[in-house]
Amino acid sequence: MKLLKPAWVNHNGKPIFGIDIHPDGSRFATGGQGDDSGKIIIWNMAPVKSEADEKNENVPKVLCEMDNHLACVNCVRWSNNGYYLASGGDDRLVMIWQMVDYGSAPIFGSNKSHVEAWKCVHTLRTHSGDVLDVAWSPHDAWLASCSIDNSIVIWNAVKFPEVIKVLSGHSGLVKGVTWDPVGKYLASQADDKSLRVWRTLDWKEEVGIFDPFTECGGTTHVLRLSWSPDGHYIVSAHAMNNRGPTAQIIERDGWKSNMDFVGHRKAVTCVRFNQNIFSKTIKKGSSKPQHYSCCAIGSRDKAVSIWLTALKRPLVVIHDLFTNSVMDLSWSHNGHDLLGCSWDGTVCYFQLKTQEIGTPLSNEEKKRLHEKIYGKTVLSTNTEATLSNTIIENPDMLKLQQQHKQQQEVQATKISKQFSTPKKDIDTSIIVEGQPVDVKSKQIETRTPDGRRRITPLYIAPRASISGPPRPFNGSVQNLFGEQSKSGVDDTKVMVKKEKEDMDKGVMKTSGTIPANIQPMSALDSRFTEKSTKNSGSDVDAGPSKESAKTKDISPLNNASTKRKVSTTAETSLSKRAKKDKQKEKAAASASAAAAAAAAAAAAAAAAAAAKSGQVAPAALAKNVITREVVSAINLAVPEPPKTASIQVSIGNTAKDGHLLVEMENNVSHAGVTLAKLKCEKKGWESILPSKGLALVGNKQQIAVSCEDQTVSVYTLCGRRVLPAMALPSAVSILRCNNQYLMVVTANASLYIWDMRKLGVIIKDVTLMPIMGKGKNGNQATITRCILTEKGAPVITVSTGRSYTYNLSMGCWILVNSQTDILHQCSDYQTCFPPQDALQSTGPLSKLQSQTNKSASRAKAMFTSSHSMQLASTLSHLENQLTASLSLQSGKEYRFWLLTYARYLVQEGQESRLREICDDMLGPFYKADLEEEQWQAHVLGLQKRDLLQEILPIIGTNLKLQRLYTEYQEQLEMVNR
Repeated sequence: MKLLKPAWVNHNGKPIFGIDIHPDGSRFATGGQGDDSGKIIIWNMAPVKSEADEKNENVPKVLCEMDNHLACVNCVRWSNNGYYLASGGDDRLVMIWQMVDYGSAPIFGSNKSHVEAWKCVHTLRTHSGDVLDVAWSPHDAWLASCSIDNSIVIWNAVKFPEVIKVLSGHSGLVKGVTWDPVGKYLASQADDKSLRVWRTLDWKEEVGIFDPFTECGGTTHVLRLSWSPDGHYIVSAHAMNNRGPTAQIIERDGWKSNMDFVGHRKAVTCVRFNQNIFSKTIKKGSSKPQHYSCCAIGSRDKAVSIWLTALKRPLVVIHDLFTNSVMDLSWSHNGHDLLGCSWDGTVCYFQLKTQEIGTPLSNEEKKRLHEKIYGKTVLSTNTEATLSNTIIENPDMLKLQQQHKQQQEVQATKISKQFSTPKKDIDTSIIVEGQPVDVKSKQIETRTPDGRRRITPLYIAPRASISGPPRPFNGSVQNLFGEQSKSGVDDTKVMVKKEKEDMDKGVMKTSGTIPANIQPMSALDSRFTEKSTKNSGSDVDAGPSKESAKTKDISPLNNASTKRKVSTTAETSLSKRAKKDKQKEKAAASASAAAAAAAAAAAAAAAAAAAKSGQVAPAALAKNVITREVVSAINLAVPEPPKTASIQVSIGNTAKDGHLLVEMENNVSHAGVTLAKLKCEKKGWESILPSKGLALVGNKQQIAVSCEDQTVSVYTLCGRRVLPAMALPSAVSILRCNNQYLMVVTANASLYIWDMRKLGVIIKDVTLMPIMGKGKNGNQATITRCILTEKGAPVITVSTGRSYTYNLSMGCWILVNSQTDILHQCSDYQTCFPPQDALQSTGPLSKLQSQTNKSASRAKAMFTSSHSMQLASTLSHLENQLTASLSLQSGKEYRFWLLTYARYLVQEGQESRLREICDDMLGPFYKADLEEEQWQAHVLGLQKRDLLQEILPIIGTNLKLQRLYTEYQEQLEMVNR
């Protein structure tokens, strides 16, 4: 036997409460306390087992670190198939982790990088207290978690986060759970001095065992019991026999407790059986091998003992292994490796030889032994038995169920093929969905006239989750990334182009002078960059926005490759303009003061006249009237006129149709006169602007220019003026266009939107005052993002993190997204987004919600409540998404969230809400009712009854709702006739 303590396996001196070895034996996980939160670390097993690998610098020791838990992690457990890792902590959450990639970005705050990337794919919230233990069922169909809220929660591991049952029988803190190896029972141990066994067939209590624990005094942090792999015994923690601590053995036959493991000087905290059934000749003179199990026991006396059920004495006992209590133990699946962790923050490793522990039975022999003793497992018959008790009342429902079953079988076949062990190494370069393999080679580098390099950001979609289990870690980092690192070829090829070639990619040039500390929003997030080469209807904006000229918080949505120069002349012009603004403010203040004085004098004269005539002056009555505080006007910044600006406009529907380069020039001298003009050399036209241009936008339907004299001019692609210059009450701060729609936000925070095809106004002089509230620091909120959708709906995001759109029919601003929305962060569908092509534009709602606030994402972990509260928050979030899509007039997103909402209602059995949706989609049955109720058959260009046709099969997946399905299916067929 080999025994060692790897000093490098630690949590920086913090306690380690849970440890578990991956089924493939190449990695193990530890959970415990981090610096300011709970921490989970996935370690490489090779340096623990081999001294050569430990000294080899090319063999990594830490594979990944996760700190999503807000409080200490108490337990970590791998699923039996190795796909998932479950963790439970003091933040009352159970998290399910899945590996999504090999290699990731550097760890925040350090120069280290993760070798593997593990993502929290499910966050399970039902417990109202600290989660102390979790356990996967033998076939990974269920996950059990126990907590100090005296309950055990059974989760549906096939369909997280569904709760199958909450077991409430203990009257004390539940500190340990374990499954019967054949899946018929679940055992739990709690501080109420009891061990309870539950049936999985009906989730009722089979038996409660109290006698071995009545003498127990005090308590331990955990009570981790374990079930033997042959199913014959449960070994408990913290039992007493004649005032001595023991690990009680409870027999499955009659649940008798006549035997125990003795020898530890203090309370037993954890028990862990080896997953294997061993075979060895024990008795001398006997040629028949004996089957037995192996068990490891940890105690508060800092010792670990290893027992064989065929021997009366322990195989080995190691005293003073740690300086504090043993917290958890874990065996490898091959049966020869054992890891233990302690409250003192250290880990120990045992390696046992076959001569010492015996020869393990094969999985097939183990399965035959289980079937011989217990028959078929409950997991293979439970689902069929449940379905057989439900009577299908309608032949259409029967047909739908049969189709659903066939689809499940096809899907299961695909999954089994995906999960099969590949014969070749996985090529990690092809796991990005929707992206070409050489996506980095499409990165474009441009050079400015002064020789500076500029690289256009290119959006790369997140890597898709690896559907199968993680590959066994073979010790070396280089092997994970294929032959690429060996060849020495750099995969980050950069395509170098001149500035002129950028025009073919929708890149805007400007030589305007803008402060260097202002960055375009698209440079921070390329998902909001509109590319004319990818979308013919996309809009190109040129020139700095009004907000970006004077404030840091407001950034234009210009193209990501906008070039900006810093010059002393710009700073001088800005300082002059600032002085002029101050002079204007002083003049306005003095004028308002003079007006107030004149008004006071007039009021006094009126009061004197009223006193002579015996009448009461209005000023006297006004003393008792509550007056509203006058809110000061909002002044948005106006951009400085650039010397030149240009945009690239797509002519047709595809990039092959060609582009037009439209240029705006200020300070053009002609015959001693300074002019501003707009020109297109390809079309051969020029137009004189009424004054210096501030911003230039355009698409294949229109070109718009905002000018210094508070006007906006609109042209066709051939240079024809659509109408005379539109005069506005103040200068233009933000200018946007999309399709035939044109949007303007003026300096006095007024919104205008026109339909330039119909030459009509859609939104006229709507103030932004209601949405421009105060920020966290008490200052006036600023505009951080401004979008005009394809349907002409404005979307304005302010610095408070809220996004609004204006609802014309309601006549008010509608809140469509908030980065700190607790409903969105706590919903089961918080990470759900409509499917999309990674390199093309997304829906407006997806754009708004693509970036999440980290503090808000942390807040979701603090939302811990009952299942009813989780249900309410998820329903509210889905309903908000549905109404927001409707307000933004996004038909595709509306359909996606409607079907998602219907699936969740079906899953939760919310019949009343489903009926309400079906009524709205079906409409009145009779023609007279149709005219009376004024029911609209379409919503955002979608046929309501076609949507109902998609919803009904979803309803049919739940047999409890088969009458609802039959009712609306028959009505829909009659209406369609």
